[in-house]
Amino acid sequence: MSAVLGLERPQVVSHVQQALSYTVFDCKWVPRSARLMCLGSAARGTGVIQLYELHGARLEVLREIEKPKPIKCGTFGATSLQQRYLATGDFDGNLNIWNLEAPEIPVYSVKGHKEIINSIDGVGGLGIGEGAPEIVTGSRDGTVKVWDPRQKDTPVANMEPVQGESKRDCWTVAFGNAYNQEERVVCAGYDNGDIKLFDLKTMSLRWETNIKNGVCSVEFDRKDINMNKLVATSLEGKFHVFDMRTQHPTKGFASVSEKLFLFNFLIGSEYPAQRSKKDSEGSEMGVAGSLSLLQNVTLSTQPISSLDWSPDKKGLCVCGAFDQTVRVLIVTKLNKI
Repeated sequence: MSAVLGLERPQVVSHVQQALSYTVFDCKWVPRSARLMCLGSAARGTGVIQLYELHGARLEVLREIEKPKPIKCGTFGATSLQQRYLATGDFDGNLNIWNLEAPEIPVYSVKGHKEIINSIDGVGGLGIGEGAPEIVTGSRDGTVKVWDPRQKDTPVANMEPVQGESKRDCWTVAFGNAYNQEERVVCAGYDNGDIKLFDLKTMSLRWETNIKNGVCSVEFDRKDINMNKLVATSLEGKFHVFDMRTQHPTKGFASVSEKLFLFNFLIGSEYPAQRSKKDSEGSEMGVAGSLSLLQNVTLSTQPISSLDWSPDKKGLCVCGAFDQTVRVLIVTKLNKI
């Protein structure tokens, strides 16, 4: 019986492996195509943007572009499907938007931060999420800023430490809750374990917690629905899943966590019979549910720096690792989860 169940579990298959001559920090699928981007830093300290196309079991380099500063992160999330512009954050704090058909000069450029932009996310583009096309950036300078590419030079929101509060390095940012024209949130994770949820409708800090170790990534299960699940991973290899449907007035959001010592894994989240319950004082509080390990595989001897699921092909993803390799993966049987 266990052998049969094993056959039904998703499998992580390394489809293509491509060695790189530079350090890759981020990988992104180009929407509605078989192409992908690799972003990083060359040995001489310049930035690299590489465009690949997937041909069966091989990757073909279509274009390699060198930029003055190393590039840390990128997103297509605030562009239309027709334009498919790539927004990037670099080591000098610059936010640039590139037309991949004419990448010599950015179509939008701003000195967004005083230090490196560690993380970037987009929403309102590609038909994902209601509201304006916006980009959020998180930086070592301690600030999180939201940009509208239609508005030059000035962010539409700026979340920074209040007076007297120490500056923390922001490692990761993500949009969520963009299910109508008014609602939208930004979640940010910091080097000291802080997670902060900013409500862009009210321009206020809605919730915060601390997971006791540097927050490597935060991500909502979907940006275009009422907040449902938030996943946060930490430097020690621990990850937390928060139930974002019910916020308790003092306890915040219910969560469940696990610790893994793997470079790549696939986790399933099981919903409880009831998503919320009342505490002794009658206030609604969330029920986090449970987690189960679906599959694991060791792909690299070095940490994986980024992973991006194809927006068009279920089970297809790309990841970059610090062994200077980009890998295209196929995850099978996701429709059976």
